[in-house]
Amino acid sequence: MDFNFTPEQDMLRTTVTEFLAARYDLESSRAAARLGAGWQPEIWRKLAEEVGILGASLPESVGGIGGGPVETMIIAEALGGALVVEPYIDTVVVGGGLLQRAGGKRAEDLLSGIAAGEVITAFAALEPHAGYDYQHVFTTAARDGDGWVLDGSKIVVTTAPIATHLLVTARQESGEIALFVVDFDAANLAAGITVDTYRTIDERPAADLTFTGLRLPADALLLDDAADAVTATLDEAIAAVCAEAVGAMRKVLGDTVDYTKQRQQFGVPIASFQALQHRMVDMLLELEQAVAATYLVTLKLDADPAERAKAASAAKATIGRAARRIGQEGVQLHGAMGMTEELAIGHLFKRLTAVQNEYGSTDYHVARYAALTRP
Repeated sequence: MDFNFTPEQDMLRTTVTEFLAARYDLESSRAAARLGAGWQPEIWRKLAEEVGILGASLPESVGGIGGGPVETMIIAEALGGALVVEPYIDTVVVGGGLLQRAGGKRAEDLLSGIAAGEVITAFAALEPHAGYDYQHVFTTAARDGDGWVLDGSKIVVTTAPIATHLLVTARQESGEIALFVVDFDAANLAAGITVDTYRTIDERPAADLTFTGLRLPADALLLDDAADAVTATLDEAIAAVCAEAVGAMRKVLGDTVDYTKQRQQFGVPIASFQALQHRMVDMLLELEQAVAATYLVTLKLDADPAERAKAASAAKATIGRAARRIGQEGVQLHGAMGMTEELAIGHLFKRLTAVQNEYGSTDYHVARYAALTRP
């Protein structure tokens, strides 16, 4: 199997990496995440207009470039290494994936907005007491003339506080899970949406949402039977978050090696201590396994649903283990400096901790893989 990138993919990696190195500094992004709006709108516009990555994996018909899973992997890994807080996976991968599967005029308009950097989507799917089961949907969608009425609750909706649109799953009277788009504006907030905002452990904006008699127009319905589309899109999101984690783990390992070469004990760099060398080699082995698993799921996204799901769960479980090991070792080898706000390592550790539970925990995906491979 050929794992080499094409010249165009190499150019994409170089372009994104160089842009982030020159224009995305840790201090500004952390200030925006912790004290500001939770993101940097000007950076989002530049990612759309100057770098063009918001449309890299979207169809050319909506202003995209027509790339695929490999392009998404390359972008996500670069964003992970730079600790980018802007909602690329939530909007481009999850939102873009659902909208492409939905099709239709409303979906195409939203996709054009994503590519232009004007639309930000948040996926409202998880519900109280559902664990990581996205098919566990008790939010209801009832017919109201030509329109709909939504009632129910969604939890841990990342990106919701800064979103322009919500993509919401709800169960129809027929029992099927449908997908709706909700304009996340003042009118709808006043008409029937209660929002409880907070920051996640890795300082990303999120919210719990309650819909109470929220009336929606007829064209708010994007998909009548959305269960398969949700599953496929979330497997794509798993592949992207795995790639993001790989970028973060590369940064942790690189920073740790550099730090141990500078930090001295007994008059010599601590990198010369064999015990610490062994620990950093173990970190490298975990990283290489994570890279291989990420490549596997990326290349399996076009396979049949069972193969795709197995690859996604195998990758997520592998990434979860590696993120925990590499994150903890990186902080420990930095000593007290690993817990400060000044260095990237502490922020990377928080992100890698959150990654372990995004789109299903390590234990969840081990169990899912076992169920998929059971005779």
